[in-house]
Amino acid sequence: ILVFQDFSASKQGEEKMRRDNMELKRNNEDLQKFTAFASHDMREPLRKVMSFGNLLRKKYGDVLDEQGKDYLYRMQSAALRMEGYLGSVLNLARVGAVKTPMHSVNLNQAVADVVSDLESRLRESGGTVEIGDLPTLNADPIQMGQLFQNLIGNALKYRKKDVSPVVKISARRIDAENKFWEIAVADNGIGMDEKYLNRIFEPFERLHGRGEYEGSGLGLAICRTIVERHGGTISVTSGTGKGSTFIVKLPA
Repeated sequence: ILVFQDFSASKQGEEKMRRDNMELKRNNEDLQKFTAFASHDMREPLRKVMSFGNLLRKKYGDVLDEQGKDYLYRMQSAALRMEGYLGSVLNLARVGAVKTPMHSVNLNQAVADVVSDLESRLRESGGTVEIGDLPTLNADPIQMGQLFQNLIGNALKYRKKDVSPVVKISARRIDAENKFWEIAVADNGIGMDEKYLNRIFEPFERLHGRGEYEGSGLGLAICRTIVERHGGTISVTSGTGKGSTFIVKLPA
């Protein structure tokens, strides 16, 4: 009887795993369908709104009064924001759905490539990025680039007025068995109140108004999805006016 019970439990476990895998496959298929829908069908009406708004401004801008011009500006600004939101949602969906092969990634080179891409923003802000000795990990190279681009980009965005931003990136082993790396991305920016630290990785969480800083509120949610996909964690330490340090822990 005991042998039969063990066998039955094993079969039940296999059946549950099969059902879970089927459900995961359906969820991924649904997500891919939504991504295709959002990338075309949802964006097409927005393109028409922006296109006709541009035509309206070009042809009738001179005859509109100040209130009419304000209405037109608000309409086009809202359409542009929605376009940005859709792009960010698509990026978040792709990070969770696309499973590209992982291979050896030199994080020093990955960060150097990001810094090169951000050259104009660094020049404009007078910012600098100090890169320490970073490890080589088994990872998705594109997503590692996305991760550091978001973190460094945020440091440049949320800088103090009249203070050149400085971003310092470092790494260290954090366990006796050398199974994990801790990568710190520290800045000298405006920081944030400690009460918000658990919220900022949620989608669409914004600590500042649209008029203060641009963005969709999905950058850090994308960072968390990338890190968790790699079997790691991300957290932040900060204080108002004290800068922020994002801590990424990844398997070695």
